[in-house]
Amino acid sequence: MTTRRQILAAAMMAPLAAPALAQSPWPNRPVRILNPYAPGGTSDLIIRPLTDRLERAFGRPFIIENKPGAGGTVATAEAARAQADGHTLLVTNTGPLAVAAALFRSLAYDPQRAFSWVSMLGGAPIVCAVKGDSPMATLADYKALAARRAEEVSFGSSGIGSMGHLTGVMWGLEAGVQMLHVPFRGAAEAQQSVLGGNTTSLWDTSGANAGAIRGGSLKALGVSSAERVSALPDVPTLVQAGFPGSVSTNWFLMAAPAGLDPAIAARLNTELQAGLADAAIKARLESVGVVSLGDMSPTAIADFVARETTRWAPVVRAAGVQPS
Repeated sequence: MTTRRQILAAAMMAPLAAPALAQSPWPNRPVRILNPYAPGGTSDLIIRPLTDRLERAFGRPFIIENKPGAGGTVATAEAARAQADGHTLLVTNTGPLAVAAALFRSLAYDPQRAFSWVSMLGGAPIVCAVKGDSPMATLADYKALAARRAEEVSFGSSGIGSMGHLTGVMWGLEAGVQMLHVPFRGAAEAQQSVLGGNTTSLWDTSGANAGAIRGGSLKALGVSSAERVSALPDVPTLVQAGFPGSVSTNWFLMAAPAGLDPAIAARLNTELQAGLADAAIKARLESVGVVSLGDMSPTAIADFVARETTRWAPVVRAAGVQPS
């Protein structure tokens, strides 16, 4: 028989139990990962093998949604507007987070405040390459030609404001030369222009051009990473070639809308970093020119993004890109 005291005790405990019942464990439904670029790009190559691990770890589907547009800012803005419940994530890179502020007069998000930082995923260094039968063999040759006949030296990239474009401009500033930039709609078009003899060179991601370089149709003069890339072990870095001020990488990270529970971010980061350390995934990423940038805390990522934003703004201005 229920006593009056038991009834009163149950009534007192009910408000305490309600919040616990209202909070379902994360994740309680499929998790979507917004990708601001088309399928097959570097961000896709990085995140796809990692989603398998996330699904096994958390028991829910992790669905990649490719939503390219406006230099990656469309999907990045959508992620910033989403609920910070851990069911919307974003894999993004240097462009939407560190370069977009200088490229666009107004953004639909604040790169410094709109996101919770989850995990650094790696970087894709930029390679400077010329046609395989070019007489140029080094960056010193490249610089000398640009100094003598600047109007004859052009370089292609994946587009205005891309990391290839900006790294080429930054190298030109350090080398004291000017070159004609020719923007394309992707790495493949830039590569074909060089192979066809229409463009002198290209500055673009090493992974997108590694196959042509290994095959000999392209000749790499240097890579922009601080250390040599395992996919192109014979190619010197810009530092080794005498240009330490042009070190750069198109970095990739996972973020979420601002306000994500730090515990969820920590769980995600643990699984992502374990995946990046997996021998098979590591080898797969290295084969396409992706390098490790280490495991960074959310605070370290925030500081890194802020430094990169400050670093690239003057390069965008030097490139003559007018904010749209």
